[in-house]
Amino acid sequence: MVAGRRGGRGWIGALAGIAALALGGCAVEEFNARYPLKSDAKPHPGVESAKRYPVHGIDISRWQGEIDWQQVKAAGTRFAFIKATEGGDHADPAFQRNWQGARAAGIPTGAYHFVYWCRPAHEQAQWFVQHIPASNDSLTLPPILDVEWNGHSRTCPMKVSRETAIEKMRVMLRELEAHTGRRPIIYTDIPFHRDVIEGTTEFEGYPFWIRSTAAKPEERYANRRWEFWQFTTTGRVPGIRGNVDRNAFYGTEQEFAAWASGRYDIAMRQPITGGGTLIARTPAPAAGPGSPVLALQAPPVPAGQFQPAAPRDDEARRPEPIEEARAAE
Repeated sequence: MVAGRRGGRGWIGALAGIAALALGGCAVEEFNARYPLKSDAKPHPGVESAKRYPVHGIDISRWQGEIDWQQVKAAGTRFAFIKATEGGDHADPAFQRNWQGARAAGIPTGAYHFVYWCRPAHEQAQWFVQHIPASNDSLTLPPILDVEWNGHSRTCPMKVSRETAIEKMRVMLRELEAHTGRRPIIYTDIPFHRDVIEGTTEFEGYPFWIRSTAAKPEERYANRRWEFWQFTTTGRVPGIRGNVDRNAFYGTEQEFAAWASGRYDIAMRQPITGGGTLIARTPAPAAGPGSPVLALQAPPVPAGQFQPAAPRDDEARRPEPIEEARAAE
């Protein structure tokens, strides 16, 4: 009798396992139906759950070369984060081409700045805003501040103190919001988040875009609510030759569209203004009060007047992930 009971439980467990696999398969099939043209050169099982989110996009720089944005759009890409600048004297030479190409294809775009810890924060903010096109339409997403340690740089591999890093972020985020009227996005990775951001509530009113290419974000980040998840650096998307970073948005199509048009606060998970149809919400996070929008600090560069600097040897480029490093991400 005991053996029989154990056998029964074994069958129940087996059936439960089959059901779980079926449900997981449904999620993958649903994703494949939504994005059948996208793939990953080195898929990692730890980030399989990213495929369940309905809104996916990419982030790119000059390293992706010439891009066929119409093909990228046709593959279901809902947004593109595009590198604009780094430090205080370098502009990505492909920024204008990528920005205009993505917008011509109808893909919402956000520009990002890679922080150099050796340069003054105000100087970097001013350099960035000089290269951001002036636009308030629904195709223009908020600016992004990319904060991570840059240990592979030839000219600025240094780390600064936690206090200094927070102060520099504070200055740049404030000036970017003043210039655009939109709350910037913070991009970060596991080491920088652990060393600097973890434990402070100062940036809780900002949307977070986090990198985790081998596990779900909650397995790598302590108490981190996120809005965008960079889940692979080896993605494959029609229109782009070779690898490209792929990203998932945390919420629904409706939330994304409302955020893109400035009607929804994705960090606070709530509408920005009253009236109209209430947007279906995801659970609201605990967050600190936001800072007010300040006056315009610097004029943007008029369209067609970009002057990208020549590429330099130490230009920030995340190294291609290797299996040992990826397992820790």
